[in-house]
Amino acid sequence: MATQLTSGDPADWPVASGWRSLVDEFFESDAGGKLLGFLRERLDAGAVIFPPRPLRALELTPPESVRIVILGQDPYHGRGQAEGLAFSVPAGVRLPPSLRNIFKELQRDLDIAPPAFPEPGGSLVRWAECGVLLLNTCLTVEEAQPASHAGRGWEVLTDSMIRHLSAREQPMLFMLWGAHAQGKKSLIDPGRHKILVANHPSPLSAARPPLPFLGCGHFGQARAWRIAQEALSTRVQ
Repeated sequence: MATQLTSGDPADWPVASGWRSLVDEFFESDAGGKLLGFLRERLDAGAVIFPPRPLRALELTPPESVRIVILGQDPYHGRGQAEGLAFSVPAGVRLPPSLRNIFKELQRDLDIAPPAFPEPGGSLVRWAECGVLLLNTCLTVEEAQPASHAGRGWEVLTDSMIRHLSAREQPMLFMLWGAHAQGKKSLIDPGRHKILVANHPSPLSAARPPLPFLGCGHFGQARAWRIAQEALSTRVQ
């Protein structure tokens, strides 16, 4: 299985049909064209770029299935880690510190033990298949160079995705982890959707004020929100 990007052609990056028109519109725009040109130049120069399928979150989680959005920054920059889903790593890969803190908070908040290693280990594919959109604000990165593709155009696409979801009638819950993610708060309708914010789960910020990730209680709030939404839906029916 490929661990790095080998193609700068978005035709090689499958997405669910519900995302197709939005994705096509982006890649046909000036911003999308410049991004593809940049990616191809870096690939031609021999750069090692992760993940192999930048749009995998859009492949596994159709817009009509999204119930929760977890928003991060950019993909892991270590070889074999990034798989196109924010914070997730392939089964069998050693857990990065941020993901360890996510599982630590999940256990503290809901008493859910970390998944068995190596299978599924740090893979969050199951979350994605159950309606959790695991989205980074930037969707590619170069090996050992965090934020190396920030500002190259991915943010135009991910911003449009957030706006698209915010405009939906169906209420959603947004978890914005870290300053980059929190910068997207203005794109979300707070009257329709629930928004939770916390520091990034990285060890550099997970325990720091003003919004420490460890102890934030987002998973418990998400469960309570989901139960309330299901009860409301039942009453409406």
